[in-house]
Amino acid sequence: MEIKRILISQKEPAGASPYTDLIAKWGLTVDFHPFFRVEGVSVRDFVAQRVTILDYTAIVFTSRTAIDSFFHICEQTRVAVPETMKYFCQSEAIAVYLQKYIVYRKRKIFFGSGTVASMVQAIGAKHRNENFLIACTDSLKPDVHKLFVKEKLKHGSAVFVRTVSNDLHDVDLHGYQIVAFYSPSDVKSLQESYPAFKQESLTFATYGPSTARAAEEAGLAVAIKAPAPGAPSIAEALNSYLEAGRAKG
Repeated sequence: MEIKRILISQKEPAGASPYTDLIAKWGLTVDFHPFFRVEGVSVRDFVAQRVTILDYTAIVFTSRTAIDSFFHICEQTRVAVPETMKYFCQSEAIAVYLQKYIVYRKRKIFFGSGTVASMVQAIGAKHRNENFLIACTDSLKPDVHKLFVKEKLKHGSAVFVRTVSNDLHDVDLHGYQIVAFYSPSDVKSLQESYPAFKQESLTFATYGPSTARAAEEAGLAVAIKAPAPGAPSIAEALNSYLEAGRAKG
């Protein structure tokens, strides 16, 4: 099967991206269409969780949307976050985003290199006695929870962000040869828009084991998986797939 069109379930990157080289090399049409969006939870939904923010001495953020929602909830519920509160972020970019709401001081803001494990390393022995509140998306991320339990860190969680599926009825999925999923929420969105969806000749690519598992549990065959040896990204995995196809042809 000749690959001409690929659909990526994300927003189109600003400027050049790994897909730019892929398009130039293979003469492809690559379209971008987010399958879902994230929104802060309502104050009502947060209050229903019966979480008392001031019971905690440190907040864990894995996204900028969670930061927006956290401070919005605090404002609406009249919670005055003390200056002694510490913040642990998955990446430096997320940590820097805190400047939108607080004075950036290194003594109370800490960050990893992009993974949950690196964030836990930033906690280290120095901060392990804090009581951590993990700001979650929809539900507690298993990898976050498992690491905090493994390290015997005192923690709780609250949902500050929810995922909302986008309507995909205006997307002709079978007009593409490959569709790439980046999150289990992409698979959920596909199922919600097309409950009786049939894969037929469509090829699926996935990023991360949880996304691949969600696709396979939905009855979809996944031919391209990233990260993989020599292909840490979807773009590189697609390139490897196309090169393998050319070699066979």
